[in-house]
Amino acid sequence: MTMERIPPPVAPPPPHRRRRTALAALLLGEAMNLLDATVVQVAAPAVHADLGGSVSDIQWFSAAYTLPFAVLLITGGRLGDIAGRRRLFVLGVTAFALASTACALAPTAGLLIAFRAVQGAAAALIIPQTIGLIKAMFAGEELSRALGSIGPVMGLAAVCGPVLGGVLTHADLFGSSWRAAFLVNVPVSLVVLALSPRLPESRAPRRPTLDLTGTALTAIGTGLIVQPLIGADVTRLPARSWASLSAGLLVLALFALQQRRVAAAGRSPLLEPTLFARRGFTAALVTSTSFFALTNGLMTVVVLQLQLAAHVGVLAAGLSLAPWSAGLAVASWAAGARLVRRYGRRVMPWGLGVLLTGLLAAVAGYRSAAPGTYPTALPAALALIGLGAGLFTPAFFTLALKPLRPQEIGSAAGLLNAVQQLGATLGVALLGSVYLDTGPAPRAAQTACWTAVVLVGVSWTASRAMVRSVP
Repeated sequence: MTMERIPPPVAPPPPHRRRRTALAALLLGEAMNLLDATVVQVAAPAVHADLGGSVSDIQWFSAAYTLPFAVLLITGGRLGDIAGRRRLFVLGVTAFALASTACALAPTAGLLIAFRAVQGAAAALIIPQTIGLIKAMFAGEELSRALGSIGPVMGLAAVCGPVLGGVLTHADLFGSSWRAAFLVNVPVSLVVLALSPRLPESRAPRRPTLDLTGTALTAIGTGLIVQPLIGADVTRLPARSWASLSAGLLVLALFALQQRRVAAAGRSPLLEPTLFARRGFTAALVTSTSFFALTNGLMTVVVLQLQLAAHVGVLAAGLSLAPWSAGLAVASWAAGARLVRRYGRRVMPWGLGVLLTGLLAAVAGYRSAAPGTYPTALPAALALIGLGAGLFTPAFFTLALKPLRPQEIGSAAGLLNAVQQLGATLGVALLGSVYLDTGPAPRAAQTACWTAVVLVGVSWTASRAMVRSVP
């Protein structure tokens, strides 16, 4: 009688390998959300051509994602503090996968927009948990390296997103066309969920409270402001649009009063009130809103002009954005690794100057191109825009967070991310509407670029206020 050989037990992975696997799950979750935003921007005209509906739906395909993402981002972080960050991360990834599947199967533009809003809400559960979970897993030099890995991963996602959107839509795998741009999220989400058991559970040492009233007021206020701008002629807004904008501003003013009352009562307001006592941080919020409005809105305009006016395919449109993404990735790395440490706050105006040069080159390229043709100067102009944005962003976030106390940094980082998404929403609404309501197409693209130049001026003015407030 022979005895069956029992295989030796498999040893658990060493702690450092477990932590690195968990870090990969977090970084993949972050990258998935950035990829989704840029992939859909490139595929949006193809979606509209297939599903029909109003031309303004092209703007809503992006705005319906970024608006709930912005509004719910801080609440998502607060929920992780209360219920557990790993639990909320897993819940968010699961909801994101299901919403992505629903987007891919959407039979109408209206349903797609609704499912995009669910995607944005799911992203607001995923992203805020990343920093807290990294801090729970790493310490010392390992923590610095783990946090430092976020930037390069985001840069890679920014490079791959537009190209991936064009490739997936153009490939038309199994007749899926643009639907593959959403289906690609499903296997990525499954990989993240498979790795998620390696994540530790962590909560805030002190259990905060939810400010649901504040969340509702911000959602209503920003919705009332964004809605009339999408698909509208911003130079001739009707009375009902002005009424909506005024109502949105009034709701946000009520939100500010409500935050003061919550803080005075000793409860946890949605926003840390001490942040607004710092003039520099208020200027940082204005800078973030205007800067990300111009970059995200401009990307939408480029995609619309190439596909609707120059009549290039979705693949060519995606590849046309590659110089922008590559410039952004290279300049972000250079600024984060060397330039900000050596030159400090001076890198911000340098970045805006390079970006402005790219915008003016784009205006010249659109002016010289014949109607219905590809502007040959556009790739070089987009490379300059990407370089400028890449120089500006690391310097901006470094300066915005530098003067804050340790207990303020978490709230400030969440608010800056939320304002970034809100700026992206406003940019798509504003610049997209400027382009769609100005004709003919070459003049429309030039007008949108000149509007972006104005936003560069706003960003420069607000960033100067930031610089003056920091010793």
